[in-house]
Amino acid sequence: MIEPGVTVWLTGLSGAGKSTIATHVARHLSDRGHAVEVLDGDIVRQNLSAGLGYSKDDRDTNIRRIGFVAEMLTRHGVLVFVAAISPYRSVREEVEHRIGNYVEIHVHCPIDVLVERDGKGLYRRALAGEIDHFTGVSDPYEEPAHPHLRLDTSTEPVEASVAKVLALLQDRGYG
Repeated sequence: MIEPGVTVWLTGLSGAGKSTIATHVARHLSDRGHAVEVLDGDIVRQNLSAGLGYSKDDRDTNIRRIGFVAEMLTRHGVLVFVAAISPYRSVREEVEHRIGNYVEIHVHCPIDVLVERDGKGLYRRALAGEIDHFTGVSDPYEEPAHPHLRLDTSTEPVEASVAKVLALLQDRGYG
């Protein structure tokens, strides 16, 4: 009998810490013998969604593709960690309903802190109008209405965020 899987969807602005948290949690659970997969939004976009742009329709298509892969893995007992901006609430909700075993985590970090962290200068360029369709600056980001967990990476270290995610999963029987 296959143990139930779950999709843990980390959503938030670019640079907020989604991939870092997902990777740390996944490593911890993998070390405990769980089947784990991380679907990083940047990596998926390069491979599964190459050719898509940044219009709302293209972003929605990208998130639906990630959701499809997550659904398949979850169905087979994998603990799936999705680290993707996924800016639109309605598509996240659509994916949640399709997957079923789904935990949504909002990884929050204020823009001013993201600008400070941004080694590539993307936020500064977006704020100067040099980059179009930049989520949180020139494109919308719709925060989750009722996330299962909200992390603020501007005020807590990665280890604290990881501990909160692990505790949530343990409480839900996935840890």
